[in-house]
Amino acid sequence: MTAAPGRRSSTFTRLLRHGFTDASAAERLLDSAELAPLRDDPVLLDALGATADPDLALLGLVRLLEAQPEPGARRELLDTLISSKPLRDRLLGVLGASTALADHLIRHPEDWQALVMYEAHDLHPGVEEFEAGLAEATDAVSLRVAYRRCLLSIAARDVCGTTGVAESAAELADLATATLRAALRIAGAAAPEDVALCRLAVIAMGKCGGHELNYVSDVDVIFVGEAVEGADETKAVRAATRLASHMMRICSETTVEGSIWPVDANLRPEGRNGPLVRTLSSHLAYYQRWAKTWEFQALLKARPVAGDLDLGAEYVAAVQPLVWKAAERENFVPDVQKMRRRVVENIPVAEVDRQLKLGPGGLRDVEFAVQLLQLVHGRADTSLRSGTTLDALKALAAGGYVGRSDAAQLDEAYRFLRSMEHRIQLFRLRRTHLVPEDEAELRRIGRSLGLRTDPVAELLREWKRHATVVRRLHEKLFYRPLLDAVAQLATGEARLSVEAARERMVALGYADPASALRHLEALASGVTRKAAIQRTLLPVLLGWFADSADPDAGLLNFRKVSDALGKTPWYLRLLRDEGAAAQNLARVLSAGRLAPDLLMRAPEAVALLGDGDGGGGLEPRSRAHLEQEILAAVNRADGAAQAVTAARGVRRRELFRTAAADIVGSYGTEEQAAEADPGALVDRVGGAVSDLTAATLAGTLRAVVRDGWGDSLPTRFAIIGMGRFGGHELGYGSDADVLFVHEPRDGVDEREASQAANKVVSEMRRLLQIPSADPPLLIDADLRPEGKSGPLVRTLTSYAAYYRRWALTWESHALLRAEPVAGDEDLSRRFIELIDPLRYPADGLADEAVREIRRLKARMESERLPRGADPKLHAKLGPGGLSDVEWTVQLLQLRHAAAEPGLRTTRTRQALAAARTAGLITDEDAATLDEAWVLATRVRNAVMLVRGRAADTFPTEPRELAAVGRYLGYGPGHAGDMLDAYRRTARRARSVVDELFYGVTER
Repeated sequence: MTAAPGRRSSTFTRLLRHGFTDASAAERLLDSAELAPLRDDPVLLDALGATADPDLALLGLVRLLEAQPEPGARRELLDTLISSKPLRDRLLGVLGASTALADHLIRHPEDWQALVMYEAHDLHPGVEEFEAGLAEATDAVSLRVAYRRCLLSIAARDVCGTTGVAESAAELADLATATLRAALRIAGAAAPEDVALCRLAVIAMGKCGGHELNYVSDVDVIFVGEAVEGADETKAVRAATRLASHMMRICSETTVEGSIWPVDANLRPEGRNGPLVRTLSSHLAYYQRWAKTWEFQALLKARPVAGDLDLGAEYVAAVQPLVWKAAERENFVPDVQKMRRRVVENIPVAEVDRQLKLGPGGLRDVEFAVQLLQLVHGRADTSLRSGTTLDALKALAAGGYVGRSDAAQLDEAYRFLRSMEHRIQLFRLRRTHLVPEDEAELRRIGRSLGLRTDPVAELLREWKRHATVVRRLHEKLFYRPLLDAVAQLATGEARLSVEAARERMVALGYADPASALRHLEALASGVTRKAAIQRTLLPVLLGWFADSADPDAGLLNFRKVSDALGKTPWYLRLLRDEGAAAQNLARVLSAGRLAPDLLMRAPEAVALLGDGDGGGGLEPRSRAHLEQEILAAVNRADGAAQAVTAARGVRRRELFRTAAADIVGSYGTEEQAAEADPGALVDRVGGAVSDLTAATLAGTLRAVVRDGWGDSLPTRFAIIGMGRFGGHELGYGSDADVLFVHEPRDGVDEREASQAANKVVSEMRRLLQIPSADPPLLIDADLRPEGKSGPLVRTLTSYAAYYRRWALTWESHALLRAEPVAGDEDLSRRFIELIDPLRYPADGLADEAVREIRRLKARMESERLPRGADPKLHAKLGPGGLSDVEWTVQLLQLRHAAAEPGLRTTRTRQALAAARTAGLITDEDAATLDEAWVLATRVRNAVMLVRGRAADTFPTEPRELAAVGRYLGYGPGHAGDMLDAYRRTARRARSVVDELFYGVTER
């Protein structure tokens, strides 16, 4: 029928107004013969416009009409569609939300009648009703048809809003229960001899066990088998295994009608490596001896659903006491921390921002938080023992374990996220938790959730809003009730008891819960602005502390900083308003002793942790900038002592800046991942501490000269950095290895000049080591000619005479690291010109010199390694440690630097890279040595950060060792993996050293 002029335009516009996106195609479908009786019916158009996807619903309706077996059936469908609004809404709602269910209706065109009418009892069917719907299924194919017919009714109620997301999830779980029973019945009918031998119970786990299943999800189960009276147990378990396997195949295998869902039994003891079916006693033996914390967490949702329900009830009754004792397990805290990380670590990077379930602020965050609180508090409070997330959340709020407002927000967010998940899966009935990127799919999801003005924008906005709520409340959920318990401000709301608060603190990693609660009380109590802001901050801070190796220290240090700065307005404003400051502070305060000690001596340095530029942030400052600030402070000071005190104060602040940046870079933050290149972290620390040391020496030299001689010293004076100082590789606890060189000014007696130079050195060393709130800077001149027996300061002429006549091979070796750091630039340049021929000999090294270096190295390994130390874990002197790598690189420099200019550097990594470029070492060997050197350097830095004092070996105290592990990127419980990795890295490096340094030809 041809439309009259103008009619097409009117219909086209009307279709667009009703939500059609392809109005032309919709016009053609409405003009089809199948819809001829309804072509001008406005009711149909209104009903289509109310669906999630009107185009999809109209196409599905036409396909369904075409699929009817004969004209009478088509007329019946059309008549019922027009006369029955409930059917119209349900059928079109399903067709507009799910292509998979539309396809089912096309294959089974009579199944639309399942949606015609609901009696009162049909509105909320349970297992019994679903069992009746599946009763006629006799094989896998007919079970799938019956399952989809039942699923139609659930989806119809869901998309029409007759049931909410929680009710739909419960119905899906009940349908799964009925399906498992039907599958087991079919499996039993195929093997009656197996049925006669055993009792088999199917225990639902996960979302099915928790009565909160998705449309498409693995159905997690555990099987328990027992012999019937008089039967052999081994044969009975085999029979039960065959029945269980067949039941799983019936549900999981793909047939002409597709599959239902995978049945997953991997939550059983030993996972997929363990037997599929165990007896009850075997289950209990495993859980009592071998089970991990996550397995008890999984058992929270255990529920008997099929087979021998009495046996299933026995199983649940037997394991429940073990579940509620899980929080008392020795490794509960590190296990919990590992589980939290595992959630995010396994997400592909490209999917993180689209993950509805596992991403930050996703469904798993809510579920994990609720389950953890159940494990902690369900021991004493049986009201918390629900397998359903929302029911458990409600019980936690009622008992005061979670704030009521927080629980309400979390409930709303969880329902929205589950609704999104349901709509995404319903479309094709595929298991996915990814939010689609296609705009048409997003539009359909948005409309299905009632977002009609701008469905895509509104959907994304609501999703992000709810995810943000979950992310914000995820940590707050644990800690807000603790503050309410100690602050006791809110009235009319249930609170945690003192014992419950202590239990929670222990469960979250606090070793001394009583002290921790006292700190919380001091920080959060009262009605001052300070207390109010800290009550807002503490829930998040406590979570970050708990994520560290020493939460107690983090909380104690925060209290100390707060006591020192709490009355200064900028401090609280910084933590409240600066995005990174609070998390950076939490990381720094709980990562070890060094950074908090530096901060406590001058708490105002906390300003460096912010995003703003007032304190320069955590970026290291250049040497020129540091020298300028220190020299300006020296010039303002009254006397050398005051001047050096000012210089040491700058050094303390900058050491804190460097340590804080190192910790934050190693741990990462919520907004920025940890630094992926450990070499970059090492170079940053080495460069920053070396520049700071050089600037401090320059300022101290200026102060001493000005105090004793005014503007000009009677001799030119220079300081040459040696060792790690000269190599720009200083660590937090390193001494400053130096040489002092002077040259009398014209007309000045050499004795007078020498006395002045020695007095300068003596005064510098004294002032830099005076006990004070600032860390001392130790100056070590033992690498000078003749070592400790030689004069502390020499003239340039004396150095030249000594090196010309007496220089030993080890001294040429040591001079490889010589670099001017302070004092007279011209004198420094001439000193370098003097030593270059010594450290870069034109003819390389004679064989005897090489042998001498090797003997010296071997003697150092045997004599200087501390007694009782494990050589394989000694970062400096052990095999594959710093000494091994540095001596190997330096031997290459002594041999080849005269011919290879790239080797003329004081820095180990640069020299190693130059040797690789020059073909003196293979790429693989260079990478092996570089990795070992970087790792050993990081170990030394970590130990200093954690213990507050320098050491070359891993600490033995468990918390300190764990903190070193966290710094190096190892999660809780992985200290052993860290030590193994260090040994492997060092062993590979030593193999290279044996060949390149010692000349061993076989590896």
